[in-house]
Amino acid sequence: MNNKYQHLFFDLDHTLWDFETNSENTLLQLFEEYNLEQKGVPNFQLFLSTYKIHNDKMWERFRNGFIKREELRWKRIWLTLLDFKIANTQLSYEMSAAYLEILPTQTTLMPYTIEILEHCKSKYSLHLITNGFETTQWLKLQYSGIKNYFDYVITSEKSNSMKPHRAIFDYALETTGADADNCIMIGDALEIDVIGAYNAGWDQVYFNPLKIKHNRTPTYEINCLSELKELF
Repeated sequence: MNNKYQHLFFDLDHTLWDFETNSENTLLQLFEEYNLEQKGVPNFQLFLSTYKIHNDKMWERFRNGFIKREELRWKRIWLTLLDFKIANTQLSYEMSAAYLEILPTQTTLMPYTIEILEHCKSKYSLHLITNGFETTQWLKLQYSGIKNYFDYVITSEKSNSMKPHRAIFDYALETTGADADNCIMIGDALEIDVIGAYNAGWDQVYFNPLKIKHNRTPTYEINCLSELKELF
């Protein structure tokens, strides 16, 4: 046990919940149910790669305050379909709603998620800080079976802020009763989780499974969640 910390704050998507796998499975279901190949999309892999490009761009615009949540949700699908010359706004809205309905019911977790949560639960207070939407994130926790490990779930929607902005970290301290010097943030996004926590005065664990090269110096860096057993 690391006596410096009392509170461990985890990111959810890409850190504990395998967003890539779960999102891909959801999009494949939509691709087939909406007969996109017959509508002019050559194959699923091209649809998936095109969607990811637009999704990343729209999330960046959302984090920077340029667009609202509702616009992010439907327009990433709309822009993807437009690339295949499918100009159908109604279809975009329908697919967006279906995506948001199916995605949270997916249950694939990152390797060692359950083992690490079991290992840490009796020693620390465990919480989440996520930029995801309130209802969606709670459904992910429920369906994947990890909801009961966490004392508090801090979402961007509930806190009216987003990582990497300091306000969401300060909100987390206020909500949980933690102090910056006895808590640590564990996440996969260097600029969002790690730098955000650093700027808020927190220690950080950078979960870097792809071993991406960078010039930052987080408090700790791991390539697999199982390494957290050595830290905590």
